[in-house]
Amino acid sequence: MAGRIWNWCRGITPLVDLFLASPLFLLSLGYFTGPGFGLSVSAFVLITAALLLPLVFRRTYPRTVFAVVSLVSFVQVMLAPTPVVANVAVLMGLYTVAAGPSFRWGLAALGVGQLGAVLAVLRFVSGETDRLSNLVALSAIVAGTWLLGLHMRTRRAYLRSVEERAARLERERDTEVQIAMAAERARIARELHDVVAHNVSVIVVQADGASYAIETDTARARAALEAISATGRQALAEMRRMLGVLRESDDAGSYTPQPGVAQLTELVEQIRASGLPVEFAVEGVPLEISQGRQLTIFRIVQEALTNTLKHAGPRATARVLLHYGDDAIEVRVTDDGRGAAALDDGSGHGLLGMRERAVVYGGEVAARPRVGGGFEVIARIPVQEEAARERARREEVRR
Repeated sequence: MAGRIWNWCRGITPLVDLFLASPLFLLSLGYFTGPGFGLSVSAFVLITAALLLPLVFRRTYPRTVFAVVSLVSFVQVMLAPTPVVANVAVLMGLYTVAAGPSFRWGLAALGVGQLGAVLAVLRFVSGETDRLSNLVALSAIVAGTWLLGLHMRTRRAYLRSVEERAARLERERDTEVQIAMAAERARIARELHDVVAHNVSVIVVQADGASYAIETDTARARAALEAISATGRQALAEMRRMLGVLRESDDAGSYTPQPGVAQLTELVEQIRASGLPVEFAVEGVPLEISQGRQLTIFRIVQEALTNTLKHAGPRATARVLLHYGDDAIEVRVTDDGRGAAALDDGSGHGLLGMRERAVVYGGEVAARPRVGGGFEVIARIPVQEEAARERARREEVRR
């Protein structure tokens, strides 16, 4: 409660300025009851009020207040025999203008203050020696007050810049968080597409085959239903794995590892069981590559075979070639199906997902109809580091 009252009071600038000027009012009270500084009570009260009352609006109208108190002080120098305590109002006004946002006005206020010091010394001090010493002292006070205001102006500008920088960094952080969230959502969408689209496509194809063969070939229908069951279990297992990875707690337990090159044989067998003849071949010397690259290769083959299963036609065949080169792994998935004549609803994201996965590792993917019919997907994943390590290992073994 007290803190809120204090903040409310600080928000009322004239009230704060009145509080800061109150010591000058208190110092001047002792001279209200009789002649002070060689002035009559009425003259003293008039001059004091004219100098101190404008200070209530010192920060609201800094230049106006400084001009008023400077003008009153000039009239006092011309007419009154001595200075008064309230003349300090000129220094307070000078400080306020110097601490303001305009350096030019602060410099002009410094000139007015120094002029006032010269006039005060010439009017109220007699003797060359006393005038010189008093002029130096008053000039030092005026310059010190101006420097203090200038320092406060610089400090306030620095604090404002720090606050603006903090606000900008906070906005940039929020933007980066949003970008990261969008990227994560896109990654999750690709994973869901890979898992759901592939397995559902297999289930749909097997279900169609089972419906056609259920009355004429019960054994084939039973095999199709068994494939549907196995595919559904695999889809559930992969979905559980994905949801487990997305959990926030660190003690979520162990989950099935991400599929890799070793699982390509199982993937090909699954596609064969769905009714699509697939040939799988490996060329070159296999390398030990990172799990991320293995997952990329697996997903590319999975997506390509899923598209073949969906669009190539009933009598199509496919071939998967995994070639280990000197500095890259090439994945080639071809089929002899409809090719460019295949229907495409334009709503899929599989090819885009394949390209994005390959780009992560500096690779590229080309997907196009083949000359003479069919379709091909060619992906190239650089593996310079893995190949260099493998060559170094072989040389070490030869030694």
